[in-house]
Amino acid sequence: MSQNYQAVVIGGGIVGCSVLYGLAERGVTDTLLIEKNELTAGSTWHAAGNCTHFGHDAEITQLYINSLKTYERAQADSGQNVGFHKTGSLRLASKPEELAAYQSLVPMYEQLGIPYSIVDPEQIKKLHPFINVEGVLGAAHTPDDGHVDPTGATHALAASARSRGAKILRQHPVDAIEQLADGSWKVLAKGQEFTTEILIVATSFWAREMLLPLGIDMPLYALEHHEIVTDAHESVKRLGWELPTVRDPIIPGNVRQEGNGFLIGIYEPQPKSWNTEGIPPEFGQELLAPDLERLMDNLETAMWRFPVLAEVGVKVANNGPLCYAPDGMPVLGPISSHPGLWMASGFHVGIGTGGGAGQFLSDWIVNGTPPYALHSVHPDRFANPMSREDAVRQCLSHYAAGYATPKNDLEVA
Repeated sequence: MSQNYQAVVIGGGIVGCSVLYGLAERGVTDTLLIEKNELTAGSTWHAAGNCTHFGHDAEITQLYINSLKTYERAQADSGQNVGFHKTGSLRLASKPEELAAYQSLVPMYEQLGIPYSIVDPEQIKKLHPFINVEGVLGAAHTPDDGHVDPTGATHALAASARSRGAKILRQHPVDAIEQLADGSWKVLAKGQEFTTEILIVATSFWAREMLLPLGIDMPLYALEHHEIVTDAHESVKRLGWELPTVRDPIIPGNVRQEGNGFLIGIYEPQPKSWNTEGIPPEFGQELLAPDLERLMDNLETAMWRFPVLAEVGVKVANNGPLCYAPDGMPVLGPISSHPGLWMASGFHVGIGTGGGAGQFLSDWIVNGTPPYALHSVHPDRFANPMSREDAVRQCLSHYAAGYATPKNDLEVA
Protein backbone atom coordinates (compact mmCIF):
# COMPACT_ATOMS: atom_id res chain seq x y z
CA MET A 1 0.00 0.00 0.00
CA SER A 2 1.29 3.42 -0.94
CA GLN A 3 1.79 6.07 1.75
CA ASN A 4 1.16 9.63 0.62
CA TYR A 5 2.93 12.75 1.91
CA GLN A 6 2.73 16.39 0.92
CA ALA A 7 6.52 16.43 0.45
CA VAL A 8 9.26 13.81 0.49
CA VAL A 9 12.95 14.60 0.98
CA ILE A 10 15.55 12.04 -0.06
CA GLY A 11 18.84 12.42 1.82
CA GLY A 12 19.57 12.89 5.52
CA GLY A 13 22.62 15.11 5.49
CA ILE A 14 22.72 18.71 6.69
CA VAL A 15 20.96 19.97 3.54
CA GLY A 16 18.14 17.42 3.50
CA CYS A 17 17.43 17.89 7.21
CA SER A 18 17.52 21.66 6.72
CA VAL A 19 14.92 21.48 3.95
CA LEU A 20 12.71 19.27 6.15
CA TYR A 21 13.06 21.78 9.00
CA GLY A 22 12.41 24.76 6.72
CA LEU A 23 9.19 23.20 5.43
CA ALA A 24 8.08 22.37 8.99
CA GLU A 25 8.70 25.95 10.12
CA ARG A 26 6.38 27.10 7.33
CA GLY A 27 3.61 24.74 8.36
CA VAL A 28 4.31 21.94 5.89
CA THR A 29 4.55 18.99 8.29
CA ASP A 30 2.96 16.15 6.31
CA THR A 31 6.46 15.30 5.21
CA LEU A 32 8.87 12.39 5.09
CA LEU A 33 12.67 12.29 4.91
CA ILE A 34 14.19 9.05 3.61
CA GLU A 35 17.84 8.28 4.38
CA LYS A 36 19.67 5.24 3.00
CA ASN A 37 22.01 4.98 5.97
CA GLU A 38 22.13 7.16 9.09
CA LEU A 39 21.63 10.92 9.34
CA THR A 40 24.89 12.73 8.43
CA ALA A 41 26.18 9.77 6.36
CA GLY A 42 27.98 10.73 3.17
CA SER A 43 29.97 13.93 3.61
CA THR A 44 28.21 15.77 6.46
CA TRP A 45 29.67 13.75 9.33
CA HIS A 46 33.31 14.42 8.43
CA ALA A 47 32.86 18.12 7.55
CA ALA A 48 34.87 20.76 9.42
CA GLY A 49 31.67 22.62 10.28
CA ASN A 50 33.04 26.04 9.31
CA CYS A 51 30.49 28.86 9.12
CA THR A 52 31.52 32.10 7.48
CA HIS A 53 29.79 35.32 6.51
CA PHE A 54 32.37 36.10 3.82
CA GLY A 55 31.12 36.22 0.25
CA HIS A 56 31.59 38.37 -2.82
CA ASP A 57 27.85 38.50 -3.55
CA ALA A 58 25.04 39.70 -1.29
CA GLU A 59 22.66 36.88 -2.23
CA ILE A 60 25.18 34.10 -1.67
CA THR A 61 26.23 35.80 1.57
CA GLN A 62 22.58 35.64 2.63
CA LEU A 63 22.84 31.83 2.51
CA TYR A 64 25.75 32.01 4.96
CA ILE A 65 23.93 34.42 7.28
CA ASN A 66 20.75 32.36 7.31
CA SER A 67 22.62 29.09 7.86
CA LEU A 68 23.97 30.03 11.25
CA LYS A 69 20.68 31.65 12.26
CA THR A 70 18.88 28.44 11.30
CA TYR A 71 21.19 26.20 13.33
CA GLU A 72 20.83 28.41 16.39
CA ARG A 73 17.05 28.48 15.98
CA ALA A 74 16.94 24.68 15.66
CA GLN A 75 19.07 24.41 18.79
CA ALA A 76 16.58 26.56 20.73
CA ASP A 77 13.65 24.55 19.33
CA SER A 78 15.08 21.10 20.02
CA GLY A 79 17.46 21.47 22.94
CA GLN A 80 20.10 19.72 20.80
CA ASN A 81 23.39 21.62 21.07
CA VAL A 82 24.84 22.53 17.67
CA GLY A 83 28.23 23.24 19.23
CA PHE A 84 28.78 26.71 17.79
CA HIS A 85 32.19 28.25 18.51
CA LYS A 86 32.16 31.97 17.73
CA THR A 87 35.79 32.63 16.87
CA GLY A 88 35.68 35.07 14.00
CA SER A 89 37.76 34.56 10.90
CA LEU A 90 40.48 36.23 8.89
CA ARG A 91 40.89 35.98 5.13
CA LEU A 92 44.44 37.00 4.30
CA ALA A 93 45.47 39.22 1.41
CA SER A 94 49.02 38.93 0.09
CA LYS A 95 48.31 40.66 -3.22
CA PRO A 96 47.02 44.20 -3.79
CA GLU A 97 44.11 42.90 -5.87
CA GLU A 98 43.03 40.62 -3.02
CA LEU A 99 43.05 43.47 -0.53
CA ALA A 100 41.19 45.71 -2.97
CA ALA A 101 38.54 43.02 -3.47
CA TYR A 102 38.03 42.74 0.30
CA GLN A 103 37.84 46.52 0.69
CA SER A 104 35.23 46.74 -2.07
CA LEU A 105 32.88 44.59 0.03
CA VAL A 106 32.61 47.07 2.92
CA PRO A 107 29.45 48.81 1.57
CA MET A 108 27.75 45.44 0.99
CA TYR A 109 28.33 44.38 4.59
CA GLU A 110 27.14 47.74 5.89
CA GLN A 111 23.90 47.19 3.96
CA LEU A 112 23.58 43.61 5.26
CA GLY A 113 24.26 44.72 8.85
CA ILE A 114 27.06 42.17 9.26
CA PRO A 115 30.22 43.14 11.20
CA TYR A 116 33.08 43.30 8.70
CA SER A 117 36.32 45.20 8.54
CA ILE A 118 39.74 45.25 6.93
CA VAL A 119 42.53 44.76 9.45
CA ASP A 120 46.25 45.42 9.03
CA PRO A 121 49.11 42.99 9.85
CA GLU A 122 49.52 44.40 13.37
CA GLN A 123 45.85 43.78 14.13
CA ILE A 124 46.09 40.31 12.59
CA LYS A 125 48.89 39.41 15.02
CA LYS A 126 46.76 40.54 17.95
CA LEU A 127 43.87 38.41 16.79
CA HIS A 128 46.08 35.39 16.02
CA PRO A 129 49.44 35.46 17.85
CA PHE A 130 50.70 32.28 16.12
CA ILE A 131 50.56 33.65 12.59
CA ASN A 132 53.53 34.76 10.49
CA VAL A 133 52.37 37.93 8.71
CA GLU A 134 55.33 38.11 6.33
CA GLY A 135 54.02 39.30 2.95
CA VAL A 136 50.51 39.90 4.32
CA LEU A 137 48.99 43.26 3.33
CA GLY A 138 45.86 42.90 5.44
CA ALA A 139 42.84 40.68 5.95
CA ALA A 140 39.07 40.66 5.83
CA HIS A 141 37.83 40.17 9.38
CA THR A 142 34.35 38.73 9.99
CA PRO A 143 34.07 38.48 13.80
CA ASP A 144 30.75 36.59 13.86
CA ASP A 145 32.19 33.56 12.03
CA GLY A 146 32.99 30.26 13.68
CA HIS A 147 32.20 26.56 13.41
CA VAL A 148 29.47 24.18 14.48
CA ASP A 149 29.40 20.47 15.17
CA PRO A 150 27.98 19.05 11.90
CA THR A 151 26.38 16.07 13.63
CA GLY A 152 24.83 18.22 16.35
CA ALA A 153 23.47 20.71 13.81
CA THR A 154 21.98 17.98 11.62
CA HIS A 155 20.27 16.27 14.54
CA ALA A 156 18.95 19.60 15.86
CA LEU A 157 17.29 20.25 12.49
CA ALA A 158 15.90 16.71 12.36
CA ALA A 159 14.59 16.79 15.93
CA SER A 160 12.95 20.18 15.41
CA ALA A 161 11.25 18.99 12.22
CA ARG A 162 10.04 15.79 13.92
CA SER A 163 8.62 17.77 16.84
CA ARG A 164 6.41 19.58 14.33
CA GLY A 165 5.14 16.35 12.76
CA ALA A 166 7.70 15.47 10.07
CA LYS A 167 8.77 11.83 9.81
CA ILE A 168 12.22 10.37 9.15
CA LEU A 169 13.05 6.88 7.89
CA ARG A 170 16.67 5.73 8.28
CA GLN A 171 18.23 2.62 6.73
CA HIS A 172 15.90 2.92 3.73
CA PRO A 173 17.86 3.05 0.45
CA VAL A 174 15.75 4.44 -2.37
CA ASP A 175 15.47 1.90 -5.17
CA ALA A 176 13.60 4.02 -7.71
CA ILE A 177 11.74 7.25 -8.27
CA GLU A 178 9.07 7.64 -10.92
CA GLN A 179 6.69 10.37 -12.09
CA LEU A 180 3.14 9.09 -12.36
CA ALA A 181 0.58 9.95 -15.03
CA ASP A 182 -1.12 12.49 -12.77
CA GLY A 183 2.19 14.33 -12.23
CA SER A 184 2.77 13.07 -8.71
CA TRP A 185 5.92 11.19 -7.70
CA LYS A 186 6.40 7.62 -6.53
CA VAL A 187 9.39 6.63 -4.41
CA LEU A 188 10.28 2.99 -3.78
CA ALA A 189 12.47 2.32 -0.76
CA LYS A 190 13.17 -1.00 0.93
CA GLY A 191 9.94 -2.57 -0.28
CA GLN A 192 7.79 0.40 0.66
CA GLU A 193 6.03 2.80 -1.69
CA PHE A 194 5.56 6.51 -1.05
CA THR A 195 3.79 9.11 -3.20
CA THR A 196 4.04 12.88 -3.08
CA GLU A 197 3.39 16.06 -5.06
CA ILE A 198 6.77 17.50 -4.03
CA LEU A 199 9.96 15.44 -4.22
CA ILE A 200 13.26 16.97 -3.07
CA VAL A 201 16.52 15.22 -4.00
CA ALA A 202 19.17 16.10 -1.41
CA THR A 203 21.49 13.16 -2.04
CA SER A 204 24.76 14.97 -2.77
CA PHE A 205 27.08 12.93 -5.00
CA TRP A 206 24.44 10.19 -5.35
CA ALA A 207 22.03 12.59 -7.07
CA ARG A 208 23.34 12.08 -10.59
CA GLU A 209 22.83 8.32 -10.54
CA MET A 210 19.41 8.69 -8.92
CA LEU A 211 18.20 11.03 -11.66
CA LEU A 212 19.66 9.29 -14.71
CA PRO A 213 16.70 6.87 -15.07
CA LEU A 214 14.49 9.96 -15.48
CA GLY A 215 16.62 11.17 -18.38
CA ILE A 216 18.21 13.88 -16.21
CA ASP A 217 22.01 14.00 -16.35
CA MET A 218 22.91 16.33 -13.49
CA PRO A 219 26.71 16.84 -13.57
CA LEU A 220 27.47 16.32 -9.88
CA TYR A 221 30.67 14.48 -8.97
CA ALA A 222 32.73 13.62 -5.91
CA LEU A 223 36.23 15.00 -5.31
CA GLU A 224 38.67 14.01 -2.59
CA HIS A 225 39.31 16.51 0.21
CA HIS A 226 41.85 16.27 3.03
CA GLU A 227 41.61 17.66 6.54
CA ILE A 228 44.43 17.31 9.05
CA VAL A 229 43.86 17.42 12.81
CA THR A 230 47.01 17.99 14.88
CA ASP A 231 48.00 17.06 18.39
CA ALA A 232 47.52 19.63 21.15
CA HIS A 233 50.08 22.37 21.74
CA GLU A 234 50.85 23.72 25.19
CA SER A 235 50.82 27.35 24.06
CA VAL A 236 47.27 26.94 22.73
CA LYS A 237 46.18 25.44 26.05
CA ARG A 238 47.59 28.50 27.87
CA LEU A 239 45.95 31.00 25.52
CA GLY A 240 42.63 31.20 27.34
CA TRP A 241 40.56 32.10 24.27
CA GLU A 242 39.82 30.49 20.91
CA LEU A 243 41.74 31.52 17.82
CA PRO A 244 39.98 32.81 14.71
CA THR A 245 39.82 30.66 11.60
CA VAL A 246 42.34 31.81 8.99
CA ARG A 247 41.81 31.36 5.27
CA ASP A 248 44.96 31.86 3.24
CA PRO A 249 45.02 31.82 -0.59
CA ILE A 250 48.75 31.04 -0.49
CA ILE A 251 48.44 27.65 1.27
CA PRO A 252 45.67 27.42 -0.14
CA GLY A 253 43.54 26.31 2.76
CA ASN A 254 42.04 27.13 6.11
CA VAL A 255 43.44 26.69 9.59
CA ARG A 256 41.39 26.82 12.75
CA GLN A 257 41.70 25.73 16.35
CA GLU A 258 40.43 22.24 17.16
CA GLY A 259 40.53 21.56 20.88
CA ASN A 260 44.03 22.64 21.86
CA GLY A 261 45.43 21.74 18.46
CA PHE A 262 44.61 22.74 14.90
CA LEU A 263 42.45 21.61 11.99
CA ILE A 264 43.89 22.25 8.53
CA GLY A 265 41.70 22.04 5.43
CA ILE A 266 43.81 21.70 2.28
CA TYR A 267 42.78 22.64 -1.27
CA GLU A 268 45.22 20.81 -3.50
CA PRO A 269 46.43 22.33 -6.78
CA GLN A 270 46.13 18.89 -8.39
CA PRO A 271 42.93 17.49 -6.86
CA LYS A 272 41.57 14.02 -7.51
CA SER A 273 38.06 12.96 -8.42
CA TRP A 274 36.50 9.86 -6.87
CA ASN A 275 34.32 7.23 -8.54
CA THR A 276 33.00 9.49 -11.27
CA GLU A 277 31.36 6.51 -12.98
CA GLY A 278 29.21 5.80 -9.94
CA ILE A 279 29.38 5.91 -6.15
CA PRO A 280 29.45 2.44 -4.56
CA PRO A 281 25.93 1.74 -3.25
CA GLU A 282 27.33 0.45 0.05
CA PHE A 283 29.30 3.66 0.72
CA GLY A 284 28.05 5.38 3.87
CA GLN A 285 30.20 6.76 6.66
CA GLU A 286 33.57 5.64 5.38
CA LEU A 287 36.63 7.72 4.64
CA LEU A 288 39.06 7.39 1.74
CA ALA A 289 42.73 6.50 2.15
CA PRO A 290 44.69 9.68 3.02
CA ASP A 291 47.71 10.64 0.93
CA LEU A 292 49.87 13.07 2.90
CA GLU A 293 52.65 12.87 0.33
CA ARG A 294 50.69 14.84 -2.21
CA LEU A 295 49.89 17.48 0.45
CA MET A 296 53.49 18.17 1.46
CA ASP A 297 53.89 21.44 -0.47
CA ASN A 298 50.65 22.76 1.02
CA LEU A 299 51.61 21.63 4.53
CA GLU A 300 55.05 23.19 4.29
CA THR A 301 53.44 26.49 3.31
CA ALA A 302 51.00 26.14 6.21
CA MET A 303 53.92 25.59 8.61
CA TRP A 304 55.65 28.70 7.24
CA ARG A 305 52.49 30.72 7.79
CA PHE A 306 51.89 29.12 11.21
CA PRO A 307 55.28 28.06 12.64
CA VAL A 308 53.52 26.42 15.60
CA LEU A 309 52.29 23.70 13.22
CA ALA A 310 55.86 22.42 12.88
CA GLU A 311 55.84 21.69 16.61
CA VAL A 312 52.83 19.36 16.65
CA GLY A 313 52.25 15.93 15.23
CA VAL A 314 49.43 14.76 13.01
CA LYS A 315 46.67 13.24 15.12
CA VAL A 316 44.21 12.42 12.33
CA ALA A 317 44.35 12.70 8.55
CA ASN A 318 40.89 12.54 6.99
CA ASN A 319 40.25 12.20 3.30
CA GLY A 320 36.57 12.33 2.44
CA PRO A 321 34.50 12.96 -0.70
CA LEU A 322 32.91 16.35 -1.40
CA CYS A 323 30.24 16.97 -4.02
CA TYR A 324 30.99 19.50 -6.76
CA ALA A 325 29.13 20.92 -9.73
CA PRO A 326 31.15 22.12 -12.76
CA ASP A 327 30.70 25.80 -11.82
CA GLY A 328 31.33 25.25 -8.12
CA MET A 329 27.81 26.30 -7.16
CA PRO A 330 25.07 24.19 -5.53
CA VAL A 331 22.06 22.94 -7.46
CA LEU A 332 19.03 24.35 -5.67
CA GLY A 333 15.52 24.72 -7.02
CA PRO A 334 12.95 23.06 -9.32
CA ILE A 335 13.76 21.02 -12.42
CA SER A 336 11.52 22.68 -14.97
CA SER A 337 11.25 19.63 -17.22
CA HIS A 338 9.85 17.53 -14.35
CA PRO A 339 7.21 19.48 -12.35
CA GLY A 340 7.24 18.70 -8.65
CA LEU A 341 10.90 17.59 -8.67
CA TRP A 342 13.27 19.81 -6.69
CA MET A 343 17.04 19.71 -6.22
CA ALA A 344 19.09 20.45 -3.11
CA SER A 345 22.45 18.90 -3.98
CA GLY A 346 25.95 19.83 -5.11
CA PHE A 347 27.02 21.46 -1.84
CA HIS A 348 30.75 21.38 -1.20
CA VAL A 349 30.15 24.00 1.50
CA GLY A 350 27.30 22.04 3.04
CA ILE A 351 27.53 23.27 6.63
CA GLY A 352 28.27 26.88 5.70
CA THR A 353 25.28 27.12 3.34
CA GLY A 354 23.02 24.20 4.32
CA GLY A 355 20.83 26.05 6.81
CA GLY A 356 20.31 28.99 4.48
CA ALA A 357 19.70 26.69 1.52
CA GLY A 358 16.93 24.91 3.41
CA GLN A 359 15.28 28.24 4.18
CA PHE A 360 15.65 29.42 0.58
CA LEU A 361 14.21 26.26 -0.96
CA SER A 362 11.34 25.85 1.50
CA ASP A 363 10.31 29.48 0.93
CA TRP A 364 10.32 28.81 -2.80
CA ILE A 365 8.26 25.63 -2.46
CA VAL A 366 5.67 27.11 -0.10
CA ASN A 367 5.31 30.56 -1.70
CA GLY A 368 5.85 29.64 -5.35
CA THR A 369 8.71 32.08 -5.81
CA PRO A 370 12.23 32.25 -4.34
CA PRO A 371 12.71 34.74 -1.49
CA TYR A 372 15.39 36.57 -3.46
CA ALA A 373 17.15 36.28 -6.80
CA LEU A 374 19.81 33.57 -6.88
CA HIS A 375 19.97 32.54 -10.53
CA SER A 376 23.42 30.97 -10.21
CA VAL A 377 22.04 27.97 -8.29
CA HIS A 378 19.07 27.08 -10.52
CA PRO A 379 19.13 23.46 -11.79
CA ASP A 380 18.10 24.54 -15.29
CA ARG A 381 21.60 25.89 -15.93
CA PHE A 382 22.53 22.27 -16.61
CA ALA A 383 19.62 21.57 -18.95
CA ASN A 384 22.05 20.98 -21.84
CA PRO A 385 24.02 17.72 -21.66
CA MET A 386 27.65 17.90 -20.57
CA SER A 387 30.18 15.13 -21.07
CA ARG A 388 31.56 13.48 -17.96
CA GLU A 389 35.08 14.46 -18.96
CA ASP A 390 34.21 18.16 -19.33
CA ALA A 391 32.16 18.21 -16.14
CA VAL A 392 34.84 16.54 -14.02
CA ARG A 393 37.55 18.75 -15.49
CA GLN A 394 35.59 21.86 -14.54
CA CYS A 395 34.85 20.50 -11.05
CA LEU A 396 38.57 19.90 -10.49
CA SER A 397 39.40 23.36 -11.79
CA HIS A 398 37.03 25.06 -9.33
CA TYR A 399 38.38 23.02 -6.45
CA ALA A 400 42.00 23.83 -7.38
CA ALA A 401 41.19 27.55 -7.45
CA GLY A 402 40.89 27.36 -3.67
CA TYR A 403 40.69 30.87 -2.27
CA ALA A 404 41.89 32.59 -5.43
CA THR A 405 40.62 36.07 -6.31
CA PRO A 406 38.72 36.65 -8.48
CA LYS A 407 36.61 33.52 -8.07
CA ASN A 408 33.02 32.45 -8.16
CA ASP A 409 30.69 33.66 -5.46
CA LEU A 410 30.70 30.53 -3.31
CA GLU A 411 33.28 30.46 -0.55
CA VAL A 412 35.15 27.24 0.08
CA ALA A 413 35.04 25.95 3.63
